[in-house]
Amino acid sequence: MDVNEVERLIKISKERPLDPQTFIPWQLEPVSGDIFLPEFLTSLHGMEIYNTLTPFQKSELARHELVQVIASYAWGECLFCLFMTRHILTLPLDNIEHRFLLRELIEEFKHQEMFGQAIAKLGGQPLPQTRLHKFLGMFSNKYLPADYLFMGSVSVELVTDVYGTHARKTEHIYPLLKKMFDLHTIEEARHIVFTKSLLKTYAAKAGYIKRTLYSYVILGNILFVRTMYVKKDIYQRIGLENPDKVFKLAAKNFKQKFRETCLTDIVEFVDSWGGFNGATRWAWRWILGVNA
Repeated sequence: MDVNEVERLIKISKERPLDPQTFIPWQLEPVSGDIFLPEFLTSLHGMEIYNTLTPFQKSELARHELVQVIASYAWGECLFCLFMTRHILTLPLDNIEHRFLLRELIEEFKHQEMFGQAIAKLGGQPLPQTRLHKFLGMFSNKYLPADYLFMGSVSVELVTDVYGTHARKTEHIYPLLKKMFDLHTIEEARHIVFTKSLLKTYAAKAGYIKRTLYSYVILGNILFVRTMYVKKDIYQRIGLENPDKVFKLAAKNFKQKFRETCLTDIVEFVDSWGGFNGATRWAWRWILGVNA
């Protein structure tokens, strides 16, 4: 781990903090024409049924799915904060990792509050995690070693960063959301730089078996996240008939869309430390459709 680089990140966090309460224009209400989520990131875009939706239904689909993405990510951040709080207890106060993680915890708690306010502003009603998601989230958080949890966290951060980047660049995006994603991208970039630096240390010491396990942890986290975004209830809310059938088709459509849109940085990261090998390539190809 590059200690000088981490010191620089800590200094930026202290000297140039961003406060969501003043950085984001919470007083702004959505107006006609405001976009909540880029069309191509919605689960039905690219399907024939999408062309049959009214402009209102398309807007509602984007609003509900954005709320689901934000809520899912905030829940994941909560789990990771729980881990980080336990992890820093094992590190000395003057340890560089301890000091950075304290800054990250401060920022992550602010992010969770920010996401909650944004959901309320959007009038969102996020759907809860399934029992399986809750079990896997809590089990892995409690029992996996620190290096595996850091591997999982950076994969989720890289996916969310893709959503934020596309949203920020979309014309007519609801200004409140643009500022929210601006703030999150700026601060999350520091977290990603730190975590990648830390993981290079772990990967450098890892042999074939451990790199294989790291690769599967990241693959599992990506699948975990992807399956929290597409929900049958959303299609009911926007008034679609036969939501069960729509859900099955949308899940398949979103799997392809997710692969094409969200996985480039993750594939490059896994490849950088040799995470693709004879024991993992088949799984990445079969489960995520990635040409590893």
